[in-house]
Order: sequence, then structure tokens, then C-alpha cells
Amino acid sequence: MSDSLAEMLDERRHLIDIATWLFGSETAADQIVQETYRRWYALTEAERAAIAQPRAWLTRVAGGICLELLAAGTPHPPPVPRTTPRPRPGLVPPARHDEVVHRFAAACSTGDAPALRAVLSPDVLVVSDGGGKVRAPLRPTHGAEAVARFLSRLLSGIEAAVEPVNGRTGLVLRQNGRAVAVVSVSVAATEVTAVWIVLNPDKLKGWHRP
Repeated sequence: MSDSLAEMLDERRHLIDIATWLFGSETAADQIVQETYRRWYALTEAERAAIAQPRAWLTRVAGGICLELLAAGTPHPPPVPRTTPRPRPGLVPPARHDEVVHRFAAACSTGDAPALRAVLSPDVLVVSDGGGKVRAPLRPTHGAEAVARFLSRLLSGIEAAVEPVNGRTGLVLRQNGRAVAVVSVSVAATEVTAVWIVLNPDKLKGWHRP
């Protein structure tokens, strides 16, 4: 088994966690992950060998499948849970994840696009869930340049706080004490590879502060 294949198998739990977050169903998430891997193996050996970070590729494809299903009428995911599940295998170690997220948060606090690009993977993905209640991109945003611009616009005048999100360190964006977004972050090595943003106000009520 090659190192890249071993890495992909280890990422299965990571992908299931992402899809479960979006759909609230591990059964549906497992099907999404199966389709993600089907698309991986549909590539030629040369195409797979050219992918420097299989984790980032798999994350991007799984996110795209989720959006395809949501656009087709699959119900939106439930509110972001406040509980912290037990650590799952195959994820970036918590200390490394936390370190990268804190760097990301520091860049977010300034809203400075160059600072954001420095912590983002070149092929980073951002997925936003507006739930039809607020404006959000209908498709994922790809690439460090585009994602940095998107986040700079989103973060204008917003307080970014580092807090537990879905059992791992993430961000809560607030304005005048009201949560406007909850952000989950996927990390590989020392870079952010995916940013998952809940913008639907119906799912943010529990995150408000007096």
C-alpha cells in the first residue's frame, strides 16, 4: 500500500465527519464518502499521482457532492452541536490543528487578504450554508486567492473568536454579541485546506452572547 493510499484511508473518518455535519446523518455521509472515493479511483494513475495533497482533493470533492445533493433538495443539516465528541482516528493531531486554527484566527482578526493567503492551502475550499435565509455562494469557492477575498469581505467589522466547534477548535463570528457565522476548519500539515461556514441564522441562536 502506498503512502498516499494509506493517507486516504485514514481520511475516511474525516470526510464522514464533514458530511455528517452537513446532513446530520452518518448513513448519508457514508454514501457521500463512497462516491468521493469512487471519483478518486475513476482518475488515471497519472492523475492521482499528480495530486500533491489527497486530503485536500478528497475534502473538496466531498464538499462538492454535499452541495450537489443540497441543491437537489436534500434537507439542510441540523444546528451545529455544542457538545464535544471523543477524538476520532485519522484526523490531524489536536495540538497541530489548534495551532493552525489560531494562526488562521489571527489572520481573520485583521481581515487582511495577504495574511489569510499565507495560512491557506493553494487549493483551499470554502463551503457556506446560508439555508436560504442569507446570501451565500451556491458553489464552493476554490483557491487561496479567491478564498482570502471571500473571507476578507465576510470578516469586515466582525469579531472572530476561537471556540470549540463540532468537537474541534473553530471560529465563531459575532457582531454586537450576535453570532453571524460558525466556522469549522479542516487542516493538513500546517495549512487550512477547507473552511466550512454556517451562516443560516436559525442555526446560530445558541451562539449569541448578551
